[in-house]
Amino acid sequence: MRMETGTTVIRGGRLFDGTGAAAVADAALVIDDGVVTYAGPEAAMPAQSQGARRIDVGGGTIMPGLVEAHFHPTYFDVAALEDLDIKYPVEYVTLLAAANARLALQCGYTAARSGGSLFNIDVWLKKAIENDLTPGPRLVASGREICGVGGLMDWNPDFRRIGMDGLVLLVNGPDEARAAVRKLVKDGVEWVKTYPTGDAAAPDVNDHHTLCMTFEEMRAVVATAHNHGLKVTGHCRATEGITNALKAGYDAIEHGTFIDDEGLELLLARDVPCVPALYFEKVSVERGPEFGLSQRVIDGHQETLDGGAESARRILRAGGRLGMGGDYGFAWNPHGDYAKELSFFVDFVGLSALEVLKCATKTGAEIMGRGHDLGTLQKGKLADVLLVDGDPTTNIGVLQDRSRFIAVIQGGVVKAGRMAAPAG
Repeated sequence: MRMETGTTVIRGGRLFDGTGAAAVADAALVIDDGVVTYAGPEAAMPAQSQGARRIDVGGGTIMPGLVEAHFHPTYFDVAALEDLDIKYPVEYVTLLAAANARLALQCGYTAARSGGSLFNIDVWLKKAIENDLTPGPRLVASGREICGVGGLMDWNPDFRRIGMDGLVLLVNGPDEARAAVRKLVKDGVEWVKTYPTGDAAAPDVNDHHTLCMTFEEMRAVVATAHNHGLKVTGHCRATEGITNALKAGYDAIEHGTFIDDEGLELLLARDVPCVPALYFEKVSVERGPEFGLSQRVIDGHQETLDGGAESARRILRAGGRLGMGGDYGFAWNPHGDYAKELSFFVDFVGLSALEVLKCATKTGAEIMGRGHDLGTLQKGKLADVLLVDGDPTTNIGVLQDRSRFIAVIQGGVVKAGRMAAPAG
């Protein structure tokens, strides 16, 4: 990905550096060759050359680019689980994924971790973004997901004589679990996504269902993935499924909906991050009837919403880490609405704006495995920056309005926002 050369000085507003500290008034950010070299009060900024490029944010906010920690680039207008693997051909899904990546960048998300992808499209999308063939967030790919036979993601009956190979790798026992991971190793993924538990959205399992994968299968996935330097995460809603995943050595937990005391203790002991992805549940309850969701499914989403909010609060208050992002691409939860989740965690879950912004920047980068060079505006980090006309630290809702983005910057290069060049 191209880096801006020369020096850029951004000034004229407050600085939120992503660490969770309060914003600094009258601040400045200095970028040299795409890397942050100073972030702090303008009065203490080192002298700069006359040739430095200067950007004045006019009383706005200088902050790190946002991180979508559970990104499904290949999901688009999904109205039922079956749509995930049969709605569009792979050629069109590839184009949709590129469009979703561009949209995420325009929404201020300069980095993302894939939460699963059809046909390993995210692996190739990452390469295209890194080679400047298409704009998008810096991406960590996970490719196809792994699920036990008969689990949440295995809905095609045998008489149809079609498999699920484009979406998931179905396993039956530890040997097949190891083989599935090895396929993903060859595909070039960095995270292995699994399905230890069910979900309220499924017709034949629920969010307390723990038979989607056995503990032995989960342990085999972890051992094989770690042997190849990959990390493992899982769709974990049920209490026992969360505990099994943590005991098996998972590196992250998606959802963590019904975590109990034992699960919380295990999570904190290894500092395993959790991505609750709860705004999806809220809109499923509110808009589900429009799309024909049954009352049973809607009731399940309500239970998940309430339980997940309580679990998220418990995790953060106990010193755990939460990432922001999840499950956009459904008909009632479309791509582009990412920042609505940030407001949701303030207004519904009860976290502070500073806490949520830290989760959506610093913690997101850590979950990606990029905490050393992304997620905060500190000396030596890549200059992935969001300039906002407004103050998200007191009104996080401004991040939902893309017209308020002065610039979305990657490596010092303006990629979106008011300052971006018109699309050619």
